[in-house]
Amino acid sequence: MGRFDTILWDVDQTLLDFKKSESYAVRFCFQKFGKEASDETVAVYSAINERFWKQIEKGEINKKEALVERFRTLFKEIGEEDIEALAFQKEYADALGSVYYFQDDSYELLKKLKEKYRQYLVTNGVTFTQMKKLRLSGLEKLVDGIFVSEQIGAPKPQKEFFERCFSKIPGFLRERTIIVGDSLSSDMKGGNNAGIATCWYNPAGLENHSDVSIDYEIRNLKEIWGILEDMPDERVVMN
Repeated sequence: MGRFDTILWDVDQTLLDFKKSESYAVRFCFQKFGKEASDETVAVYSAINERFWKQIEKGEINKKEALVERFRTLFKEIGEEDIEALAFQKEYADALGSVYYFQDDSYELLKKLKEKYRQYLVTNGVTFTQMKKLRLSGLEKLVDGIFVSEQIGAPKPQKEFFERCFSKIPGFLRERTIIVGDSLSSDMKGGNNAGIATCWYNPAGLENHSDVSIDYEIRNLKEIWGILEDMPDERVVMN
């Protein structure tokens, strides 16, 4: 056993390919409302959605309000204001939770890690949507717990979110815990706020221009083995 025994996994765009699910859900819902979503429409929505989630992370907007307002913003921008945003949001939440796409064969990875490590999921996603897709994907059976910000009462990256999660982990030790996620502003900053090790999942090889401190960086989820087993190489360690 290496330095860590507890792994906190982000879900969307880390274990699961959120962008693929998002594209499916947007197109499906537009079709259900008698419309058609082009690639451009999906891209516009994705940018709007990211902007609203950044506001949620910073506590600048109420989450429940943001989930509907993002669609009002989209419909106004693309000239489809006859679609009722609240009704669309409800359909979207269900559609988004109905599909899943594993990143880097994440299901098999977590299945193997389960033999040696405690694993928890930490997500800011909508509870109904997240629990549905985690159940359908089988990931819920591979982890020791699932922490959703709506249930915890605070979002990542707030320190309160992590402290409340830690209080629910038996025998929790900060120095034996690492968080793995794709978001600098949510997962990595959250790890900094919580005082635990961070591992940035960065398949695109983006540069970190923020003030967020990163302990490790990986391009493929399977590279986590090198970190956990104390066999890191130059590709996965951020000095």
